[in-house]
Amino acid sequence: MLLRLDDEDRQILLGECLGQALEGVGRVYLEGELGAGKTTLTRGILRACGHRGAVKSPTYTLVEPYVLDGVRVHHFDLYRLGDPEELEFIGGRDLLADDALCIIEWPGRGEGWLPRPDLRITLTLSGSGREARLEAESDHGRQVLARLEAMSALADCHPAAGSREVEGESTR
Repeated sequence: MLLRLDDEDRQILLGECLGQALEGVGRVYLEGELGAGKTTLTRGILRACGHRGAVKSPTYTLVEPYVLDGVRVHHFDLYRLGDPEELEFIGGRDLLADDALCIIEWPGRGEGWLPRPDLRITLTLSGSGREARLEAESDHGRQVLARLEAMSALADCHPAAGSREVEGESTR
């Protein structure tokens, strides 16, 4: 699924829809260059789970835990991770439990240690907005994408110009 997000409000809206579609569980990998909007998207996901405060990227702490309406959410930012093994020392295996929602920025830094995601989202700068490519990598991820496609709130986030949807996969 490839979506055009014209502004920050659309990024937050996508995050809120994602938060609903994930139903409080799953592993979401957020990829994209600095400033692509990974933390903005996370803010929307957390809003859908009931969080009303500020959302900062846990760049120095590696993980920011939330418990929201009975949902455990772990927001990881692995940008400053020196070695994937550091995740073991912070209790990563417990934090990445199947009954939690884990949002992981810069997952490539944890390659070889992190489990496979349910959903991989790649954000790229596009004019004054962003493009979001969402790819399912599990049954849960495919269910999430199906729920997203059914949400009328995302009708304004049209596929990016020049993209073509083929059997659930995006091509450019």
